Formats: sequence, structure tokens, C-alpha cells
Amino acid sequence: MKRRDFVKKTAALAAGSVVLPYILPSGSLFAQSNAPLAEHVVYVLFGGGLRQQDSILQRYLSDSQNFNVAGNILYNMLEGAPPASKIAYGTTPSGQPDGIQPIPKILSQTLQKQGTIFAEMRAISGGHYGGLNSLITGSRVEGQGLKVRPVNPTVFEYARRFGGYRATDTWFIGNTIGNSVPLLNSSKHPDFGLTYGANFFAPNVTFGSDGYAALSNAKIYHPQEELEPMYKMKNFLDNSFNIKKGDMPGIRNTDDERTKIKEFIASTFQRQAAGQLPMPPVSGGDGSTIGYAAEVLRVFKPKLLVVNMSNIDGCHGNFTGYLQAMHRADHALGFLWNYIQSIPEMSGKTIMCFVPECGRNLQHNPIIDQNDWYGYDHGDANSLRVFGGMVGPNVQSNLMVGSESNPIGVVTDFNLTIAEILGYKSDVQSAGFIDPNAKSLFDRI
Repeated sequence: MKRRDFVKKTAALAAGSVVLPYILPSGSLFAQSNAPLAEHVVYVLFGGGLRQQDSILQRYLSDSQNFNVAGNILYNMLEGAPPASKIAYGTTPSGQPDGIQPIPKILSQTLQKQGTIFAEMRAISGGHYGGLNSLITGSRVEGQGLKVRPVNPTVFEYARRFGGYRATDTWFIGNTIGNSVPLLNSSKHPDFGLTYGANFFAPNVTFGSDGYAALSNAKIYHPQEELEPMYKMKNFLDNSFNIKKGDMPGIRNTDDERTKIKEFIASTFQRQAAGQLPMPPVSGGDGSTIGYAAEVLRVFKPKLLVVNMSNIDGCHGNFTGYLQAMHRADHALGFLWNYIQSIPEMSGKTIMCFVPECGRNLQHNPIIDQNDWYGYDHGDANSLRVFGGMVGPNVQSNLMVGSESNPIGVVTDFNLTIAEILGYKSDVQSAGFIDPNAKSLFDRI
């Protein structure tokens, strides 16, 4: 790139036009095809590989480490008594360096009581990226390589094209900029693509130390006197959002959206410094990702927000850490549902869906952790066993669908379910890219 062209493009970037690069145009080509069931959807990918036996089946250590200790450690989501011994989840309170204490329940009523749980579903892939791809696209495309956008349209593109939503109405909050996660905000399909993609950011990057250095003051750099910080910002954004040649022409947004996002970034840094962000009582890791997602909800009140968690992936080598991450993720999910109720524009008008992208193996691997407990990988038939749920208006409460002996549903159902919630299910079906075995979860009941 010529120096003059680079300076012009970087100056525009510093001015805020590409601070979060996936800010896209709005517009609807089709009318809604069914009456909406809710005005907003929050879709939580309880990611990282959640073993069915340790979670929904509440076997704790009895089906993993040869201890006869069962119990429920997801007690914001699910009904069930916690384990009575071998407590290795939770946190270590100040003044008790050797004592692990379970995190107090945050919901007065479990999501199971408030909504519908699908106890035994099937994942499409035993791998993370294939699993995430299926949750985002609702399709069965397998074996897709990393660093490549999905082949089929995503939940965001369906929402924007068929629902007519603006760019700032759809958000993907990722937990990382690795493993092609930032590329899941839109597909490479020629009839959809970046034109209908969602805003994306990974909070731990955008609002981490590198993001602070590049973005916090949102200043406009002088092209002749401050070229070095402009290069630093360009490098940060390129690395953060996997910007490639060919992506940029489809990225544009209205002036008011660009201004609002720039103000959001500046405000978030200020609220972060002042300790004012809406974080779960026990945060860090996935909890922090959920907290930043809550901040997006507070400011933008989006029609569709997807947030990805993955800390439980540590199960490969540390089963104890996996239990702790699972317990914290349940805590974060309970916090998020509570927080949604505190937003007047979203309370009583939002359906939250949640599901892992895959399960974990039936048999352990040879790696042991600090408690001499074995780790678990993912890739066998057991890793295709998952559960999911939804809660909110028009969702039947206190309902459990399916069982170990009677699996009901596949993870690709969630894309079609969201389309039904927001009012354009038949449009998505007619587009022809959804898994042919998928149904709306409302049709599964």
C-alpha cells in the first residue's frame, strides 16, 4: 500500500469508522413471515465442551473419577441438590486459603423452572469450530477449515436480511480472537455475507491492555506527526479482527451508528476504570465476557446478541478447573438473565437460549490434575450428547423435554428457533441452507 493511501485509511480508522470493523448497513428485503414471539433474543453458547454426565445428568464425580459423589453444580440453570462432599468447585474466599466455597445461587428460581430444558440433544460436531459453526449457521457443513468464514449464512445474516435490523441491532461477543471466532459474524455466501453481518468484538482484547493503548482516547492522529501510533492501531485492529483484503469494501455504517459505537468504546473504558461495568459477582474469564455482553445490552438493546464462553475447555488437562469453570459459567448465565430483567426495554420482551457446541468423551484421557482426577477430550459419540434450553415470554415454564433414552432435538434447531422468535422462520426455511433435520424447538415440544 502506498504511504499516502495508508495514511488516509488509517486516519479514517482512527476517526472511528472502523473502530469495531464489522459495522454494517441495514435494510430488509422481505416482510416478516410469522408473528414474533419476543422482541429480543440473547443466545448464549455455553462453549468449551460440556460433558453430559457431569452437567445435566448431575453425576459430578460418580461418572468421571470413580467416586460415588453425585450432585448438581449448575443450580442457576437446573433443579437438583448439590454434591455433599468432594467440593472442588466455586471460589476460595479471602481468609480461607484452603477452602473452596460454592458460589451462592444468583437466581431465586432456576432457568429450568422459568423455562424449557431439552435434556438430551445431539451436536453436529465433536470439535469446537465445527460445533460453533453449526450453532451459528444452523447447518451441517463439517470439516470446514480455520481462518475461513462459514460457507452458509449465519444467524446474524438471517436476522438482518429477513428481519430488517440495523448493524447495531446484532452483536457477536466472542471470548477470543483465535480459532476463527471473529469470522463467525458473517458467511462468505454471495447472497448474504458481510453486508448482513453482525458487529463483533472480543472484550478481553478490545478492552484489554492492547485495546486501551490503541482505542481508549479515541483521538484522531495527525498523519504527518503521529504516524507511529497510527501503525500501532492498524496492527492492533488487523490482529484483533482478522481484517483481510476483500473484507473492507462491505464494511460501512451510518453516521449515527458510528458515533454511538465510538461513544460506547470511550464510555466503556471510563466505566471500566471506575468499576461501574455490570459484572457478575464472581467474574473473570467467561464471567467478564458475560459482563461486557451485559454492557452491550444496556447501551444498544440489540434485537439479537450472541455471546460465546469457553473456559470449560480446560477439561482436557484439568478436571478440577473444568468443574470450577462450569460452575462459574452457570453463575454468569444466571447473572445475565437477571440483568436483562433490569433493562426496561428488554425485560419481559427477551428470550434467552443457551447450549454447548459439543460434549465430551465417555472415557477419560491419561492426564491427571492436582487432585489426581483425569481429564476428558472430545471427539467420540458421547461428545455429540448435549442439552440446551430457552427462557422468556411465550416459552413454556417448568418443562423438561427428552431424556437419555429419548433424545429430542439437534443443536441446529436453535437457528430456526431464533428465526421463529423474531418472526421470519419461513424465510429462513425457504433460503434452503438450514440442516434438513432441524426444527424450531417450539415445534419439538
